[in-house]
Amino acid sequence: MVSTNIQKAELVEVFKDVGKKQTWQKNDYIIGPNQQPPGVFYIDEGVVKAYDLTKYNEENLLIIRKPNEIFPLIWAITGEERSVIYQALEKTVTWKVERLQFLSLIEKHKSIMSPILDMTVEMYRLHSERILNLEYRTVRERIISFLFTMSRRFGVQTDEGIKIELPLRHQDIASSVNSSRETTSREIGALTKKGLIEHKRSYILLKNPAELQKYIN
Repeated sequence: MVSTNIQKAELVEVFKDVGKKQTWQKNDYIIGPNQQPPGVFYIDEGVVKAYDLTKYNEENLLIIRKPNEIFPLIWAITGEERSVIYQALEKTVTWKVERLQFLSLIEKHKSIMSPILDMTVEMYRLHSERILNLEYRTVRERIISFLFTMSRRFGVQTDEGIKIELPLRHQDIASSVNSSRETTSREIGALTKKGLIEHKRSYILLKNPAELQKYIN
């Protein structure tokens, strides 16, 4: 990554100086279906799920945004954004600025472009990983690859394994790995019975990452 801690701190300061602080409860829509983004959001606390709806009205998980990230980033820079829904996965605190104000801030505080560039590269990397993930032949392989991707962004090493502290539903995982919820639930159940993972409402635990890795090598 190219940004320094000083530049990251400046980005936070800029948003908090001019932005509007908002608190969202779990499942609140920050940007709802068919809603034009009302501004650019900086996540201070919590996590935000970005997804769209298929023609069958099913959720298609795109990315999960975490603290110190901005959304919707493509719209913020270009003004172009397809219909993406942003929903709080837990209690979340954001700072919102108007898009034109955001562009003006970038012009005035050029150093904050470095952390924004980092976010753009990370978003590109995650979407690239998702495309590569779909090359795996079996749903089990794709699920394991998805879990490793989530562990790199949200995982915490514990004595029991790598803990991914995200309230992910089976449907969220299924949509990301191009599978049905039923098949995904069955595969997660199989991995749980093997003692490789543990899936609770608020977290996923990778109990044996080395053994999981063998599935996708």
